[in-house]
Amino acid sequence: MHDLSEQARPLRTGLPCQGSGKKPLPSGRAGMAYAMCGDRMRVTVRGELDLDSGEGLREDLEAVLAGSTSGVDLDLGGLDFCDCAGLNVLLDLRRCALEQGKTVVIRASTPVVDRLLTLLGAQGLFAPTSPQSGELVAMRLPSPCTGSRVLAPTGT
Repeated sequence: MHDLSEQARPLRTGLPCQGSGKKPLPSGRAGMAYAMCGDRMRVTVRGELDLDSGEGLREDLEAVLAGSTSGVDLDLGGLDFCDCAGLNVLLDLRRCALEQGKTVVIRASTPVVDRLLTLLGAQGLFAPTSPQSGELVAMRLPSPCTGSRVLAPTGT
């Protein structure tokens, strides 16, 4: 397993906890934080996920995936904007996960993300499934999480 702590970079503006009241990232930027939760990585992405910021996050997301045992749980509840280019970053992450025998599950999102996934018919691609039956299961975040890392925001 890769040691992701060597790759972590501090986030200059800070990633707020829910209800912390910190200012959002500047327009066109995205930031992420991650933590190991059992055999999965929990990744929180916030800001705007578009062509520029998505390309900046792609390598970090793939490194986090590589450091997980069974996959990545995404918390997209802090995304103010996500376009098709941003969705392509998530689809590429899913493809990489499948090639490694892992999964990518969206555990939380915003109406913006939900709308995009619904319009494109992609919401089922990121839904958790029961290993035995392939049926969708309730979406909940695993715990406990350890070793949180915050990565620098990307974009213009």
